[in-house]
Parts: sequence; C-alpha cells; structure tokens
Amino acid sequence: MTGLLPVLAVALPGVAGLIIFFIPGGRHRLRVGVNLFAAVGKLVLVIALLGAVALGAGAEANLPWLPGRPLALRIDALALLFLSLSSFLWLLTTLYAIAYLEGSPHRSRFFGFFSLSVAATAGIALAGNLVTFFFFYELLTLATYPLVVHRETAEARRAGAAYLRYTLAGGALLLLGIVWLEAVAGPVTFAAGGSMGPGGEVAAPVAVATFGLMLAGVGVKAAMVPLHGWLPRAMVAPAPVSALLHAVAVVKAGAFGIVRLVYDVYGVGLAEVWGLLDILLAATTVTILWGSLRALAQDDLKRRLAYSTISQVAYIGLGVAVAGPMATVGGIVHIIHQGLMKITLFFAAGNLAETLGIHRISRMDGVGRRMPLTMAAFTVGALGMIGVPPTAGFVTKWYLGVGALDSASPWVLAVLAASSLLNAAYFLPILQRAWFRPAVAGEWADHGSPGRLETHWLLLLPPAATAVTALVAGVAAGSPLSPLAWAELVAQRAYAP
Repeated sequence: MTGLLPVLAVALPGVAGLIIFFIPGGRHRLRVGVNLFAAVGKLVLVIALLGAVALGAGAEANLPWLPGRPLALRIDALALLFLSLSSFLWLLTTLYAIAYLEGSPHRSRFFGFFSLSVAATAGIALAGNLVTFFFFYELLTLATYPLVVHRETAEARRAGAAYLRYTLAGGALLLLGIVWLEAVAGPVTFAAGGSMGPGGEVAAPVAVATFGLMLAGVGVKAAMVPLHGWLPRAMVAPAPVSALLHAVAVVKAGAFGIVRLVYDVYGVGLAEVWGLLDILLAATTVTILWGSLRALAQDDLKRRLAYSTISQVAYIGLGVAVAGPMATVGGIVHIIHQGLMKITLFFAAGNLAETLGIHRISRMDGVGRRMPLTMAAFTVGALGMIGVPPTAGFVTKWYLGVGALDSASPWVLAVLAASSLLNAAYFLPILQRAWFRPAVAGEWADHGSPGRLETHWLLLLPPAATAVTALVAGVAAGSPLSPLAWAELVAQRAYAP
C-alpha cells in the first residue's frame, strides 16, 4: 500500500489538472471544488507518507518505461522535505489564485496547467533516478510555459519565448550530461552517499564534464548567474504564477536538482576530491552577490523580488558546496525557509497590485497604514531574507556561517555578511516607505475602498499563514517537527559513513 502513495502524490494533481481543462469557464464552484479537493488530498497523502516513513515502512514504486530505466518514485528525507513544502504552499497558492483571478478569462486553462506544474514538481521530488528526474523536469517546463504567457500580452509572449529558450537549452544540457554519464556508469539511481561507488567508477575528467553539463542544466531553473535572464522577465505573469515559479516549483526544482546531483549521484566525498564542489562554490558565490546587486537597481517590486530570489536560492547550493554537515543543514533547510519567505513577499506584492494598483516601490509611500496586514506579512518575509533573528532566514544564515567555519572556509562569512547588507539595502527602504512615509495624493490614496478588510480575505489568508509559518520555523527551530530537524536528517544521510 505504501508503494502506491508516491504514485498518488504525483497522479492526484495531474488528474485534477486534466479534469479542470474540461470544466467550462462559468462553472466556478466546480472548478474551485476540484482544485481544493486535489490540494487538500495531496496534503493528506504527504501526511500519510510522513507517518509511513516514521514507522519505518518503505514507499517506492517502479513504473515500466524505458528498458532498464523505469520511472522510479520513492521517498526519502530529502524528497519528503520538498514534497511537504510544495503540498502546503500549493493549497495556499490555490486559495490565493481563486480570489486573485476571480472574473478573469481562461481560468480553467490556468488552473489546469497550474495543477500539472504541481504534479511535475511532485515527480521531481520523488524521482528515484536521473531519467525519472529528467522526465518530470522537462514536464515542468511544458506545464509552466502557459502560465508565464497567461495574460497573452506582447510582453508576456516575449517573456514566454525567453523562458522556453533558457529552459529547453538547459534541458538539452541536462540530457547530454545524463546520457554521457550513464553511457560510462550505467543506469544512475539516486543513493545515499552517491551512486558512483566508493572507488569512483567514473574517471575524473568525465565526472567533471558530466557534472558541469548537468549543473548548467539544473542551474537554468535555479536561476544561477549567468543562466538567470528568464526569471526577471517572467514577472509579467500574474502573482500566483510568480509565487509558483519562485517558491513552489521551477526555481526550487533547479536547486533541488543541485542537491540530488551532489549528494545522491556523485556523493559529497568524491565531489570534493574531483573538485566539483569548487565549481559549485564559485557559481553560487557569484550568484548570491550579483543577484543582490541587481536587486538594488529595481524600482518594480516584483523584479526586485525576482533578483532577490536569484541571490537567495543560491544559498542552497552554497550550503552544499561548502561541504560539511552544518553547512548542509543550512543549505537544505533554506529549501523550506526561502519558500515560505519568498511566497509571502509575492503574495503581498500581488495584494498591492490587485487592490491598489501598486507595482513600483516608488509608489509605496504610506501603504502600510492602508494595508497593514499585507505589509506586516511582507515585513516578516523581508526581515527573514535579511536574516534578522528570530526569523527562519536567521537560522539558515547561522548554520551556513557555522558550517563555513567548521569546513575551514572563513571567507564564506564575508559572502554571507555582504549578502545580508545588500539584502538590508534593498528591503529596508521598502519598509521605511510603507510604514513611515505619508501617502502621496494622486498615487493610490484614492484607489479602492478599505471596507472591513483591506482586501479580499482569500488574498489576506495565504500571506498571513506563510508569514506566521516562516516566523514559527525560526522561533521553534529546535522542535523535532521543525524544518531544521528534517534538514538534519538529510545531512546525516549525506554524511553517513
């Protein structure tokens, strides 16, 4: 029975998406019902998987596909971490999108592809081998492209074309690396400690070349510099799509792929010997600093958040590259922490755009008094990104910093300090404008009516929930049920003797 659970975790959102395509545009309640049934059902399945694994039961399924290379779905601590995040945030993003897109055209198309994107993300989380990972990785590209171009404007089409150019090229590099590696080493199954074997069954030059190809392939979706150009352009998409791209699916899928490559394909020991971690360390360091510097120059709120994502997601790869249990914990836990904080910021940005027509930071003066709940949630997310205690972001940076010292890489502390200062430089002026400046007449002050709540309650609930969760993840980091505890399980697995 437990072997069926991973299949259901992928199939449920996928089938829901296919059903939604055929729901007429006017059947609002039916579409909402299918959306919520699938989102809640997947969350229940994830809880069941957590319980099964906690009791020591295995959860694995191998579906026939290519000769000798089945579609393998299985559960481990890392898969559960990513799957739990995507399931929780899918439910909240669905609620948000229902209110955000109310009255807009093509809702059945939107929610159909939205559900297929979540199904592909679940497949990436649960993939048990490289071929399965690639299958769902490319499915995610195809499912998210219609979401990027959903508004059907000229700007949206240009952003979609850029998205396809980057992601399909990345997919081609990933496939080339997989074919080359499997031609030398045979079918590659994800395994604790890596599947290359303790003696290194692959010659060092081949290992470096294949790792470089696959790192570039997943690095496109992870928005690593210089492969990041698609992400800021994709901000023309609706706010629920931005939330999906940055916190639930695409960018996080790329970062997750980096973690799988190092820990479950090459193994951290051989990756260090072959110099693979040096490649990753250089790439993530450049990405962290460049993303933050570019964020400073953006007046468009969503574009500033996009460049922030480029920087922040690279912390995951940095934790992997530093090589040590503490740094690993910091990088892995950031999969959850960054997702919670960044989706909060995009929900809040969407509320400002939907309710007051605010898209630019220069128009945010005094908005905290008009929309205090939205801006309170935004403030939690922003302070978390800076790393202010006791937010979840502080926990991430603490473990990365301690891990850098443990691994004799003290210069990484300078990277973290510079990044935090840059984070403060592009987030604190937003908070100062919103809370401490008076509203400017003619900007947005006469736009909309406050009513009993500052906006639709379904637009308020998701950012409030994610902001509180991000805060609790920091305050209760020592709890055995916290994301930090799960990250420690992943680190133990990666560094087990």
